[in-house]
Amino acid sequence: MIKFLALVAAASAASFGCTPSASDSGVSASSTATATGVTSSTTIAAGNAPTARSSPCPRTGLWALCSVEKRLRDAGFVVRRVTDEAPRRAGFSVTPAVYTLAGKRLEVFIYPNESALSADIKNIDTVSASPRGAPNPWPTPPTFLHSGNLAAVFLTDNATQAERLTLALTAGAPQP
Repeated sequence: MIKFLALVAAASAASFGCTPSASDSGVSASSTATATGVTSSTTIAAGNAPTARSSPCPRTGLWALCSVEKRLRDAGFVVRRVTDEAPRRAGFSVTPAVYTLAGKRLEVFIYPNESALSADIKNIDTVSASPRGAPNPWPTPPTFLHSGNLAAVFLTDNATQAERLTLALTAGAPQP
């Protein structure tokens, strides 16, 4: 009877997923924990933390096109860069990068620093995203936003998409 109970206990232990230790199998402890679905927050953070060397996009506290694209993808947008030549826009001293988001046009203006953007914004009517006193050049009422060294004009009549974009980009540039 005792042998039978020992067999039942051993079989129960085996059926509940007892595995050999990480040192016995040659697999690291974090790999074993991840493989069995049990992870600690420190394992996840250490395993997925981007480093300055591994990231192709600089984390300088200023916007770069790669950080804009990543932030938009993280916000759930399908980001498609328009490869045609971007038009110069009156009131903006830099040429925009043009994207299509959910079938709508987004023009992103990346300035070298915040003061260069501020110099342009003081002469722009932010409701029409055009120079003060000039007619609205956009085919759709624009959503104008700025954050740090970035200005953007999103042409959509969908308030939900405009809000998602605004929240994604006005949260600030990736910090160092």
